[in-house]
Amino acid sequence: MVSVSVVCFRDGLTDVSLASQERPGLNTFCQRAVLFFVTGAGVGYFPRLPGTIGTLVAIPFSLALNHIAVRNFPLAVAIVVGSIFGAIWLSTEGARILKQKDPQVIVIDEIVGFLVANFLAPPRLTALVWSFLLFRFFDIAKVFPTKRLERLPDGAGIVLDDVMAGVYTLISLRLLFKMGWA
Repeated sequence: MVSVSVVCFRDGLTDVSLASQERPGLNTFCQRAVLFFVTGAGVGYFPRLPGTIGTLVAIPFSLALNHIAVRNFPLAVAIVVGSIFGAIWLSTEGARILKQKDPQVIVIDEIVGFLVANFLAPPRLTALVWSFLLFRFFDIAKVFPTKRLERLPDGAGIVLDDVMAGVYTLISLRLLFKMGWA
């Protein structure tokens, strides 16, 4: 019998202790899992517009979250908050694995940012299109204080600027709804 203990991300790396060498390669499992999640199941590797494609990946998650919110609002809020904290942690580890400050392949920030952007939006195509377009605008434009949030260390800098873009989108959508445009 092989005794294996795996501790993911001690000091930002995967630490694997094997009592025997019967299972080589296990030390990369946690790293691969992190990269799978931070790249949005690999869409972050698309050569063009990975952030836009990452936002498209977020749409079904956002629609599911809004469905949950109708039935259990506190649970939906907990999911959003947990997703943000999880994305920060995963982005920190992903950036360390990739040895870059803010790798373009990391799109989990767009995914959680869009969860915020489209939160509680009505299930209408026009609302979804406005949410998508406004979120991409605010994510690219980096309206104050979004640029400052990018300077935060590690995953916080990667994720929180997109969360702020999501907040701006959420507010803008509410204004569009009040004006009857969405």
